[in-house]
Amino acid sequence: MSLFTETLSDGYGQSLSIDELLFEQQTDHQHLIIFRNRFFGRVMALDGIVQTTERDEFIYHEMMVHVPMLAFGAARRVLIIGGGDGGILREVLKHQSVEEVVQVEIDQAVIDLCKTFLPNHSAGAFDDPRVTINIADGMAFVCEADIEPFDVIISDCTDPIGPGEVLFSSEFYQGCKRLLNPNGVFVAQNGVVFMQPEELINTQHRLSPYFTDTRFYGVAVPTYIGGIMALAWGCDDLQISKLDISLLQQRYQASGLNCRYYTPAVHASAFHLPAYVQNLLEP
Repeated sequence: MSLFTETLSDGYGQSLSIDELLFEQQTDHQHLIIFRNRFFGRVMALDGIVQTTERDEFIYHEMMVHVPMLAFGAARRVLIIGGGDGGILREVLKHQSVEEVVQVEIDQAVIDLCKTFLPNHSAGAFDDPRVTINIADGMAFVCEADIEPFDVIISDCTDPIGPGEVLFSSEFYQGCKRLLNPNGVFVAQNGVVFMQPEELINTQHRLSPYFTDTRFYGVAVPTYIGGIMALAWGCDDLQISKLDISLLQQRYQASGLNCRYYTPAVHASAFHLPAYVQNLLEP
């Protein structure tokens, strides 16, 4: 039996048994491996870092999507940066108000391989007529695209290493703001705070100049080890992140969603962060 050992943190990591190697290749942009693990099912890793697993992907994808979508209410146009496995897209398309989704993914190989080896992530979402896929650099797209603005932008990027590094820059956040409608919502994954505190601090400094309300909400995903993952939030409406649970419940029931992790109460509580996280965010 061989082991996959994650290399994200210096001095600490996790190992997963490779019970069946399904695919491994150096693409034009990154090293990609997909394997089966007896506990997490099929696992995909890029450049030595676990990106998603069959068993716990729903936690991350539901919180990345339904928090901004239900907070905004009746989002019509959505932009996804990254997210080549299709999980974000799958959850976005569950919202009946959505008329168009544009997804920008730098690596076509990720989409193709995930369709083959992780088909339940996208569950046919890439074939939905509301979806336009752009194989392009996310940074260039948000800075240069001449396109109608979006109600919600979701940045489902890798960690700020290699191809994903520019998606944590001030220029990227400025580009996303450029493509948002007034009071639109921007969210992005921002690493596990206990293990990667500098990501939280850097994002706060880089994102806050572009939004009236810059904050973070948390989610605990088993394979993203080390405690809660921070999800960055940017919006110019100070009230959207503080909606009453009763209103969120109304929107949730009207949406017809049947989530395995997300609930309106989880949504509201996710913005209340532990003291050690709040202390990092103090001026």
